[in-house]
Amino acid sequence: MTRVFDEDLATGFGTRAIHAGQRPEPLAGAIMTPVYLTSTYVQEGLGRNKGYEYSRGTNPTREAFERNVAALENGTHGFAFSSGMGCLDSIMKLFRAGDHIVCGENVYGGTFRLFDKILQHMGLSFSYVDTRDPQRIADAMTPATRAIIVETPSNPLMRLTDIAAAAEIAHRRDALLVVDNTFASPYFQQPLDLGADIVFHSTTKYLNGHSDMVGGCAVVRDDDLAERLKFIHNAAGAVAGPFDAWLALRGTKTLHLRMRQHDINGREIAKWLANRVGPENVYYIGLPTHPQHELAKRQMSGFGGMISVEMGTRERAAHVLEHVRIFALAESLGGVESLISQPAGMTHASVPPERRAAMGLSDGLIRLSCGVEDTPDLLGDLDQAFEGLPQVKADRAPARSRRDTISAAGA
Repeated sequence: MTRVFDEDLATGFGTRAIHAGQRPEPLAGAIMTPVYLTSTYVQEGLGRNKGYEYSRGTNPTREAFERNVAALENGTHGFAFSSGMGCLDSIMKLFRAGDHIVCGENVYGGTFRLFDKILQHMGLSFSYVDTRDPQRIADAMTPATRAIIVETPSNPLMRLTDIAAAAEIAHRRDALLVVDNTFASPYFQQPLDLGADIVFHSTTKYLNGHSDMVGGCAVVRDDDLAERLKFIHNAAGAVAGPFDAWLALRGTKTLHLRMRQHDINGREIAKWLANRVGPENVYYIGLPTHPQHELAKRQMSGFGGMISVEMGTRERAAHVLEHVRIFALAESLGGVESLISQPAGMTHASVPPERRAAMGLSDGLIRLSCGVEDTPDLLGDLDQAFEGLPQVKADRAPARSRRDTISAAGA
């Protein structure tokens, strides 16, 4: 009897993470989707094939991963790319010269670099706004606006966008809402259910979870939008290779397990940091002191492992970065191992200093990606790294930007 997974019977996230989108391997019945390392496929005859012609267009390994992520995001169409930026660049090819995009002001530095250094010179225009306040999004809309693009939570200031409110604003003006869901993962947040049109990820991060590949993915529900993305996916060619797709598919099978531990560690480390440097200097959406904590509880099912901390000065930040022993000083996030970085000099170095200052991203800010190690070990590592921390001078005391005290009503 051939075993066929019935997705209609799988209501649990973990069951779908392990099984969804995968079909029995026809040759030997392998339980894992094979890595189809082929560039082309033998045709059965002129105009007749088995659904595959050339691997830029379709590949069985990539398709399994695409179906899997689409199921996890409660979408219907998935597209796997060679990187998160390749994914976003392909999404932006939905638009044309003269179109206007409203973008969150606090997004990944590579997103800003793509928009500011490349796409605006190709005829697209961008307005960067504080998307914590839906009214600011609405005020930025113009007759030429075709999309609103947000990260929530944002990198690295952990700001949230009310996805349902942003979707209502976008659709009122016949625009798309595009949500970067990398920090939350589909385990904690499903933007399509809240009205988003496109959700995308750097699969390098939580979806893969093992820091051994680079990739991106996008998920949609609308069939017409899917056809447009499918054409761009093949025509522009920034597709995921089969081995990277296989690695990411292996990663999603444990996403539900990993995210629980990321969340446990994030909550405990955030509490420790709040006691050490003051809650006003800890950016973690799971803390009741976070100004958007109620919104986080409303649109997310957990808070994850991403924390940013204002240390006050670059010297104090450097002290911690140079003394950790378990946390590794490195870019990226979302892996099983804990990482630590200084966004101003690393992930957001491409953002002009004046823009970083305006949004409250200082040289003293550090970002932690809490992995899945034992919680006491991570706390012990931070405790020894904070020993001998230089004192903050009175005139350089750490303080949050006034913009980070936005009221719950404005969230």
